[in-house]
Amino acid sequence: MPRCVGGRNPHEQKPVERMIMQHELRKFAMAALVAASGMMAACASHAEAPASPGPIAIHGNTSTFEIAPVLLAADRYYPGEATVKMGGIPNLVGEAQIQGFGSEGVADVATHAETQALRYSVKNPNIRIVLNVTKGLYRVVARRSAGIEKVADLKGKRIATIAQTSSGYFLFRTLQTAGLTFDDITPVPVMPLEGMAKALESGEVDAVVIWEPYSEHSARVLGEDIVEFSDDSVYSEHFNLNSTAENLADPAKRAKIVAFVRAVIDAAAEIRRDPAAAQALVAERGGFELQDVKDAWKHHAYDADYPANLLDILVVEEQWLAGRDNRPARSREELARLIDTSVYEEALALGKGK
Repeated sequence: MPRCVGGRNPHEQKPVERMIMQHELRKFAMAALVAASGMMAACASHAEAPASPGPIAIHGNTSTFEIAPVLLAADRYYPGEATVKMGGIPNLVGEAQIQGFGSEGVADVATHAETQALRYSVKNPNIRIVLNVTKGLYRVVARRSAGIEKVADLKGKRIATIAQTSSGYFLFRTLQTAGLTFDDITPVPVMPLEGMAKALESGEVDAVVIWEPYSEHSARVLGEDIVEFSDDSVYSEHFNLNSTAENLADPAKRAKIVAFVRAVIDAAAEIRRDPAAAQALVAERGGFELQDVKDAWKHHAYDADYPANLLDILVVEEQWLAGRDNRPARSREELARLIDTSVYEEALALGKGK
């Protein structure tokens, strides 16, 4: 007959002794199970915890509202250190800084409207658009007392804008709806941009076409004398996140870029739910009054997606830019190389962040 460790026959144990032994064995088994479960959970937790992809350098125009999802992504959602400095595509490709809109440094990703991606990519065809962050919903702010009631009345008028930017392209497309061109108006560059509202108020210009909050400032000075023209179906600015083919081919840099695109997608979702945190960041970084930010917020769409018609937009806009720059327009196939949807698709596959 088998013997127990102590040499006593189990059947010879007293009932109380058997109860104590069974109780102790149960406690030991339970403790072992808990310990094993804890170790497994710790291992699983360690395996699932996302490691930081490393620091990422972002350059963008911090004096625009369109950059809101980028600022919020860097502040709350990117799983590592993210710095956002004034600048843009020049920081990606080593071009000279735009005076007043740039700072030194090399970017991993940079924001700019699609207009500038087209302009810079003539010399730097390695530029890649990896995400549409925000749509800017532009408007023409005009003085009714200048005889302006409809778009056709802009003929012969002095209009403050920056012709080579997305706001200038919006004006061009708006003029087209009335059979007009830039030759039918007098475009007036006003710098710094804060001076546009004053130029409109004083009568130096008859209308303003620019991004926010300078458009909102212009609307305020006109009061009841205002007339506005806006049509998103004619054109909306696509404020994009850009990188380069070289950056995307580098596994370490690509991991950072994919993680940041995911962060921007999550930040944009928060903005659509509750814009308060993003509005505060925009006001702080741009040096704006918070109420100005809130008043002009509706002139943007914070989608952070990849519009299916982006190539169509680029093809039409390329014709305009090529004409202005006196160069041949690139083909649809050439422009298609600027678009890289793979980063966006990989970012979606990462799943929602915090």
